[in-house]
Amino acid sequence: MPRAFAEISFTPAVLALQTQNGSAQGYSKFLHPDAERGDRIGPAEAEFITGRDGFYQATVSDSGWPYVQFRGGPAGFLKVLDDQTIAYADFRGNRQYLSAGNLAQNDRVSMILMDYPNRRRLKVWGRAKLTAATENPELIAQLQDTSYRGRPERAVVITIEALDWNCPQHIPQRMTLEELEPQLETIRTEHSRLKSENEELRTALGLND
Repeated sequence: MPRAFAEISFTPAVLALQTQNGSAQGYSKFLHPDAERGDRIGPAEAEFITGRDGFYQATVSDSGWPYVQFRGGPAGFLKVLDDQTIAYADFRGNRQYLSAGNLAQNDRVSMILMDYPNRRRLKVWGRAKLTAATENPELIAQLQDTSYRGRPERAVVITIEALDWNCPQHIPQRMTLEELEPQLETIRTEHSRLKSENEELRTALGLND
């Protein structure tokens, strides 16, 4: 657990409950000045982030309510701009503008990036800046996937405040059809071979007459 995560997450209320339940001493080491900071994107984080085809994103409204949504796209649509900045192109959706409206009032954002097949999870805390497509077309061009037909309305640029690799213990192992394709192709090949052998045996035994 990095120190940046602990500094953000261990509020006075959280610390009080840790003390009450006997876990405060164990977690105090993560708040020590010598603890790893954990607010920079390294090679492992960069590879993981750019390999995702979606993530969960939480924002907070000006009335204090959290809002969580799933943002999806082709693998790599979430870009790493440098060791403390990630960004993505925001396309027109249902035009409710819940996340955009929340971020316009409170730039704090929290994200969870999942790798279900390998049971890995990266949590991200940051501050988001919204940039209209007309304000910075060069940035939009850098973020936009040319294979996607939609037109981005804005760029969402997130400055990292903390990163945390989470425990895989309770992550269910799931795979998309694309991820299953190599195994499915092996099964199809074996099924075709067995079907051919069965037909040959039936013919040899005169069962197809």
